[in-house]
Amino acid sequence: MSLERGLKILSAFGGGRPVLGIADLARMVGVTKSTAHRYVATLVKLGYVEQDPDTRKYSLGPRVADLGFAAIESMDLTRVAAPLLQGLADETGFTVSMAVCESRDVVYVDRRRSARRNTLAMDLNLQVGSRLPAYCTAMGKAMLAYKDPQALRQILERSDLARRGPKTITNREELLAALARVRQAGIAVNDEELAPGLRSFAAPVRDRTGEVVAAVNVAIHLSAAPSSIESLAAQIEPHLRRTAREISYRMGHRSEK
Repeated sequence: MSLERGLKILSAFGGGRPVLGIADLARMVGVTKSTAHRYVATLVKLGYVEQDPDTRKYSLGPRVADLGFAAIESMDLTRVAAPLLQGLADETGFTVSMAVCESRDVVYVDRRRSARRNTLAMDLNLQVGSRLPAYCTAMGKAMLAYKDPQALRQILERSDLARRGPKTITNREELLAALARVRQAGIAVNDEELAPGLRSFAAPVRDRTGEVVAAVNVAIHLSAAPSSIESLAAQIEPHLRRTAREISYRMGHRSEK
């Protein structure tokens, strides 16, 4: 199912329109009734939309809370970023993802694999809508680093900071220091903090106001690239920074530099 169209259908239920029929959805999304019905049927099956058996009309289902409205609102972002994310995956040969931050979690809104035949992509069974704790992921740290200090402390106070990988930062003050380094460098690194063998690099994406609204990462497993973290950084970071800057530019952000 097309992410863009699926999100368009879900977002159509906002703005005082909690119940809609197929004809309404087709008109609002700009597709035929048969196409709208096909997408809605998939969303019903997944639990994101439910149908009233009497009126035959639709409303948002319980799983929308799992996906998060932040992901729904990222529709324009995903459309803008899609070709650039795919380009980054093809360029590096690794899996590339984009996520938004929702409270203590990151919510995946796009995930791309390299088109190379000998791809070095990895699979942690993640997909659009998957959630992970922000504190132990590169994308999470790339977004937490730019939060208002008070808001950041509140988020960390509600996070359990459980150990998930061999190098998870479980001390709040140490994590705050790490986030300060992310702000200074403009890049977040996850070196086996989420899971053994997993490394990733992430960069923030900004909107026209300069606010960090998402993050892009490149994920690498030691089995695919056993190089040192410094060597991987030299290989990945220039491409990652360029991609994040370009997505931000297309979202209206103009650097002061």
